[in-house]
Order: sequence, then C-alpha cells, then structure tokens
Amino acid sequence: MPEQLNIFNFGKANIRILHYTWFAFFMTFVVWLGLGPMMPFIKEALGLTDQQAKVLLILNVAMTIPARIVVGMLVDKLGPRIMYTGILITGGLISIGFAWADSYEKLALLRFLSGFIGAGFVVGIRMIGEWFPAKQTGLAQGIYGGWGNFGSAGAAMTLPFIAANFGGEDGWRIAITVASLAAIAYGVVYYFIVTNTPKGSTYFKPKKLGAMEVTSGGDLILYILMNIPLFLALGVLTWKLSPAQMSLIDQGTTYFIYAALVGTYLIQVWKIWQVNSHVLKQPVPELHRYKFKQVAILDWAYLVTFGTELAVVSMLAMFYVEWFDIPKVTAALLAGIYPFINLVARPGGGWISDKIGRKLTLIIVFAGITAGFLLLGFVDKSWSIPLVVGVTIIAGIFSKAGSGAVYAMVPLVQRRMTGQIAGMAGAFGNVGAVMFLTVNSLVDYNEFFMFIGIVSAFVFMLILFFLEEPKGQMAETLPDGTVQMIDVK
Repeated sequence: MPEQLNIFNFGKANIRILHYTWFAFFMTFVVWLGLGPMMPFIKEALGLTDQQAKVLLILNVAMTIPARIVVGMLVDKLGPRIMYTGILITGGLISIGFAWADSYEKLALLRFLSGFIGAGFVVGIRMIGEWFPAKQTGLAQGIYGGWGNFGSAGAAMTLPFIAANFGGEDGWRIAITVASLAAIAYGVVYYFIVTNTPKGSTYFKPKKLGAMEVTSGGDLILYILMNIPLFLALGVLTWKLSPAQMSLIDQGTTYFIYAALVGTYLIQVWKIWQVNSHVLKQPVPELHRYKFKQVAILDWAYLVTFGTELAVVSMLAMFYVEWFDIPKVTAALLAGIYPFINLVARPGGGWISDKIGRKLTLIIVFAGITAGFLLLGFVDKSWSIPLVVGVTIIAGIFSKAGSGAVYAMVPLVQRRMTGQIAGMAGAFGNVGAVMFLTVNSLVDYNEFFMFIGIVSAFVFMLILFFLEEPKGQMAETLPDGTVQMIDVK
C-alpha cells in the first residue's frame, strides 16, 4: 500500500470502510451528545433546576464506562460489523424512549441507559485497525475519531434549530426522535455494506474472554488497580444521586448500589485472576509479551483528552447562557464550534503521530492542554465573548489532537486485544467526563477549567517519564498455530 493515504479514493475498499465507519460513529454521537445543546430547551420546557440539568449531563456519560469495557470484549469476539449495527439500533430505541419520558425519574433512567450508544466508538477502532497498516493507522484512526466526533457538532448545529421551530414545547422531543430514527436506519444499512476484515485476512481473537490478557505479574497487579477508577466514577455518580446531594434515590438504594459496585469489582478481580494467574507460574515467552503500563498511561491520557471534550461540550452552552447572557440558540451554535474542530484536530493529532512519533506528539499536545485550561481557569464575566471562545477553541484543538494521538497508539499495543484496549481507554475517557462534570456541578466554571488544567499537568508527567514509543513488531498467533509478525512502526 502506498505511503500516501488518499481519503477520496473510493475505489479502495479500505477507504470505503473508513467512511462508512466514521459515519456510524458520527450517528452515535448525534444521539448521545445531542443532550448538551438540547439541555437549555429541556430545562425550560420541563422547569428543571440547575442541579437536575447537571445530573442529566452526568448520567449521560455514566453508562458508557461499563459499556465500553463490555463492548471492547464483544467486538474482539464477534467483530465490528454486528456490534455497530446492534449499538445503533438499540441506542436509538432507548433515546426515543428518553425523548418521550413524562417524569424526571424516567428522564434520568433513560438518559443513563442512553449512554450505552457512546460505546460505539470502540467498535470502529478495531475495524479501522483491521483495514489499515501501522504506517497509516494514526491518520486513519484520527479521521475516524475526528469526523465521527463531529457528530456532537452536527447535533449542536441541527437539533436546536429543529427544537426551536417545530413542536413548540415538545420541539426538543421531536429533534431527539428524528436523530434517533436516523441512527436506527443507518445501523441497518451498515450491516449490509461492511466486512470485518479485508478479503483473505485473519480476524485475531483473544484466547480468553472476560478480562484482558497481561503478560507479567507486575502487569497483573497494575491491571487490577487500573479497574478501580472505573468503579469509583460510578460510585461518585451514585453519591451525586443520593440524599447527600440530589435525593433522586433513597439511602437504602444508595447503599445497595455501593455494595453492588464493590461486589462487581471483586468479581472482575476474580475474572482477571482466572484469565491471567498462569503468568505467575509460567513466564510468557518474550515474543508474546507487551507492557501493560503502555495501556495504563494511554488510559489516563484519554481520561484528560476525551473526558475534557465530553465535559466541555456538555456544559459549554449553559456556561455561555449563564455567564454571558447569550440567547440559547446562539449559545448552542457557539458551543458547537468546540466539537466542530474535531474535523481537523483529531485527524491532525493522528497524522502528526505517524510523522514525528507517538510519544513526542502526546508530549506536545499535553503541554498545550495544560496551558490552555490553566488560562481558562482565570476566566471571569468581564472577559469578551471572542476572547473566551478563542481560548476555548485553542485548548480544544490540543485536547482533540491528543485524542487522535492516543488512538494512533492504541492499535499498536496488541492486535488481538485492540477492542479491549480501546474499550478500557474509552471507558477512562468517560471516567474523566464523570469526574469533570461532577466538579462542574460543585464549583464555578472557572474553577472547573482550572481543575482540568491541573489533572492534565499530572498526566503530562506520566507521558514524559514513563510512556515508551512503539517499535519493532508484535506477534499474533494464527488459528493453525503459526506466528505472524505485525509491524508497529
């Protein structure tokens, strides 16, 4: 395959797969993240309090945490084709239920369940990894992620217009329903126009299902520890809904959920042990080893890059309305600029990674994320709108390029587990969103931005001192037992 990736060469099967798949991702984000620009309309129509609105935003990203882990495992086992179809259809139906809910309790439950559709991102990472070589994977994954992420901008530019012009107070319901029906229709189409791999290629699957495979005792311990933030994020959400905060669930239910989270974590630890305990007794051959610390650092990096994107795109319209008294539709359009830059920034992060290296790109973008959000930490109501929007865009360019850089590296860790690695990193992105949106519900907007900058500075140090540049080849075993070497540089 030539070095140059021509995204307009539709005669090539892999280019067609790229476009079919980023559009599937695009539709999941229209449905999932359309809540942000819709929230001013929903809040006004239903008379929601500020805290009720903010809780819906947190609920919107919570289910995606376990969903991305589960979907990562299933896509490695079942393949991207059937998984994307299932996610688009199921997620669209749940979203329609949310649109026509008649109580806040139903809104909250269905919005929590709607977060399932956000797991679709993981599916495409495996699909693109199958169709593009290492030398092009950064740009291809960046286009997939960036153009798919543009779905949140597409929602911001279209759904408020529908809500403002059709159906009166029910305009928001109509807008969300239209988007959901479109997602369902494309889910059906996607099944018939793609295949999981190029003709003649092998779809490598994990040897065991239920937990990621690691290759050393130290990695086993690190993997167990890295599961804790996933459950803590759901615990924080439970606390937010408890009598201590919103009183949407009673104290007994709160304790039950806490106990269930602890029990589920212990079950997960047992499953990790079942899949990987053999590494303590019999060392894995050097040829088949990989370093789990690479996965862990990419998880924390995506917590910042994508967690920031989800949090900011969810609160930005309300920030503009509440701090600068901007009309709702105008605020939604200005907020839509933030995800719009995904169209270029995320592919740009992947492309730069292909050119100058994965680690160096992450160092550069995290320096920019840190500086940008620390500066926004000093924002106040005297700042001009152009200045606020400009600084937000600059910080957003770095964070979205960072997401592209993270997933330029994810497929180069271990091919047969790309879905699981992508799922775990993606779940950490949602952990970041829950963490940042929870902070947003407790502090002023400028303190929210400052918090992001501080967390970014911490991850910058992890990347600088501990991340390793992918090099050489990784080994995968074919069904007949022979070993295939796959270039990662």
